[in-house]
Amino acid sequence: MRIEEIKPSQHKQGRLLVKMEDGTILRLSEAEAASFGLRAGMELDSGQLEAIQAAVRRSAARRKAAELAGSRALSRRELEQKLTRKGLAAEDVQDAADWLEDLGAIDDGDYALLVARHYGARGYGPGRVRQELLRRGVPKEFWEDALEQLPEARESIDAFLQKKCGSAAPDERERKRLCDALLRRGFSWEEIREAWNRLGAEMPEE
Repeated sequence: MRIEEIKPSQHKQGRLLVKMEDGTILRLSEAEAASFGLRAGMELDSGQLEAIQAAVRRSAARRKAAELAGSRALSRRELEQKLTRKGLAAEDVQDAADWLEDLGAIDDGDYALLVARHYGARGYGPGRVRQELLRRGVPKEFWEDALEQLPEARESIDAFLQKKCGSAAPDERERKRLCDALLRRGFSWEEIREAWNRLGAEMPEE
């Protein structure tokens, strides 16, 4: 297939528009076009055209991945899922994720620390953080370091109970409601029981 025209994009600096004889327009970077030696009037065989189209798809996937990673922090799996939902081929998704990982734009270890600090600051415990790390697809090899970022469970639980109870002693129904809330926040029953004991409200062992 013959290349009819090559011209610069009016919207993206450094990008070229390669118009083929069938009306197809391929969008390549100047470096990509140079690597293939493209020029107007050049005839491309099926193998060359396929290689160029693959490069176009790869570049598009990388641009989209960079856009997603630039808008908010993501784990590698979250990024891959978002790219896949946009209809990108598995090999292009893998390439884009590898590329951003090599650049340091996505890092599951750093992301795990970010998640732990965020939920720890909001008063959540280890159980909830583990749920979030699992949900976000962070490999378990990064969990331990992340969980070390959490405040002491004692401090978080005491602050929660102080905020909810103040100086008033809650009745049994209210204590149960607060216990359930703390369990949902990711604290263990033993940690919760000890907190109540510190407040003088003896709780049975579960």
